[in-house]
Amino acid sequence: MGNFVSSEEVRKVIEINDYLLGTMAGGAADCSYWDAYLANECKVYEMKYGQRVSVASASRILTNILYHYRGYGLSMGVMVAGWDRTGPHLYFLNDDGSRLEGKLFSIGSGSMYAYGVLDSYYRHDMSTDEAVELGVRAIYHATNKDSGSGGVARVYHIHEGGWTKIHEGLDVNTLHYKFAHEKKLRGDGDETKESLF
Repeated sequence: MGNFVSSEEVRKVIEINDYLLGTMAGGAADCSYWDAYLANECKVYEMKYGQRVSVASASRILTNILYHYRGYGLSMGVMVAGWDRTGPHLYFLNDDGSRLEGKLFSIGSGSMYAYGVLDSYYRHDMSTDEAVELGVRAIYHATNKDSGSGGVARVYHIHEGGWTKIHEGLDVNTLHYKFAHEKKLRGDGDETKESLF
């Protein structure tokens, strides 16, 4: 981690409003500040125009800020997700001002571990329960193998009515033993040592 201190206490999902969520990776202070700023801008938009800001517009507001401050040392990787009058949307934003829309993203230092799970098991036709379980497993693999990814799995479901918090904070240590037992392992690593010696 170099000169950075990671924390398992930082909430990596930011509830921007009742229908928009933001995730954060990178500097907690940068992400928290700019996600809160985005929440304010969305509120101002709603008061000014009498309607909710679209997910695309919300992501564009933040992208414009990131583009303006590129090269100034911001450390941010953000996803903005939500449902608006055109349906569900997911955007990936980076501190260089780039912005991508997609169906599936993982960000942060543990994202390669999460992508390993997502790339292997994601299907377009998954049920909500299957998607939640996949999300939990992907977050577990990221947090278990990368200390900067936190220590809990928080899972939300975004739907036409907004978002629903499915899991507030599943402890990844508990998940580790649960997943090990599903494979008929103890989860303490001794199985590997015993097979080698």
